[in-house]
Amino acid sequence: MSPAPLSSSASSTRLLSLDALRGFDMCWILGLSTVVSQILNRAFPQSDLVTSIATQFKHVDWAGFRFYDLIFPLFLFLAGVSLAIALPRRLAREGRLSTIRHLLARAAILVVLGVIFSGGVKNGWDQIRWLGVLQRIGIASAAAGLLSLLLKTRGLTVAAAALLIGYFLLLRFVPVPGVGAGNFAEGMNLTNYLDSIWLPGRKHDGNHDPEGILSTLPAIATALLGLVAGKWITGSASPMRKFGGLIAAGLLLLALGWAWHPFFPIIKKIWSSSFVLVAAGWSAILLGLFYAIVDILGWRRGLAPFLWVGSNPIALYLCSGFGFFRTISERLATAPPPPYDWLPSAMTFAIMLATAQWLHKRQLFLKV
Repeated sequence: MSPAPLSSSASSTRLLSLDALRGFDMCWILGLSTVVSQILNRAFPQSDLVTSIATQFKHVDWAGFRFYDLIFPLFLFLAGVSLAIALPRRLAREGRLSTIRHLLARAAILVVLGVIFSGGVKNGWDQIRWLGVLQRIGIASAAAGLLSLLLKTRGLTVAAAALLIGYFLLLRFVPVPGVGAGNFAEGMNLTNYLDSIWLPGRKHDGNHDPEGILSTLPAIATALLGLVAGKWITGSASPMRKFGGLIAAGLLLLALGWAWHPFFPIIKKIWSSSFVLVAAGWSAILLGLFYAIVDILGWRRGLAPFLWVGSNPIALYLCSGFGFFRTISERLATAPPPPYDWLPSAMTFAIMLATAQWLHKRQLFLKV
């Protein structure tokens, strides 16, 4: 943990809309989705509309797209945006070699944290989950950062397209033993097959993992698209043109993703190319909206909790994953009966927010 400046003048040194959107994203991971769905189900138990809304806070079983499927790729997209802001400064301050070392060291730290987060070696070396959420963030953002040191904006866009098209061609034309080529069903596709034979340790879904080996390639494309968006939003265009460009790019990505869906289904668990485009489309639109609200209009009212959480996402994610907030909540109150059984989740989320505010007030940020 280290102190870092974040003041009212931070708009020139820190994109507050980025922190706010990252905080909005993290809040759903850190318990807001549970609180909202529980309250809605208790308040309107017979409502089909509420049931449909609550479904949006659960992942699709396989093919398709819901709101909750956006949470992880949005964070990775925003990691790419952050790279566009941070890397040029580090490059100017420390040089290319130091910047490369930083990217690789950060990736290694996130991989180690991810392994620990997933249980570490408590069940033996053969049960380590080597790839997971934090590992994917570290590897994909490092790869995108390294590419940004070699390529300009157009080259980064071409690299993202090449990764997405190449991934599709692999899954479409490389046969899986006993299955053949072009099968995108769970356990029948090339991505899952390679995990089953090459990914050691424990896999999240039996013999394959949603953050597996081959699907890391399109995840790099997600980070690259965020990096391109970051270059645009920190460029020389006028604020309104930046906003319009993000919205237009988002709509285009959504259209391309859904057009690809019949040929390469939108599947989060293999990070399909169409999934990347749809998730990046929504990410760009949300970034544009938050940029307009926070940085153009200067409206911060009601967004403070998102800013608290968004400035310390990794620390809060680790604390939540290790049960820190839940343990405190359980010590403070017993589980109430229905219809108040949503209160423990709400208290856990409130403790997380209080921790985020405490860290933010003291300008303590976990920097990886």
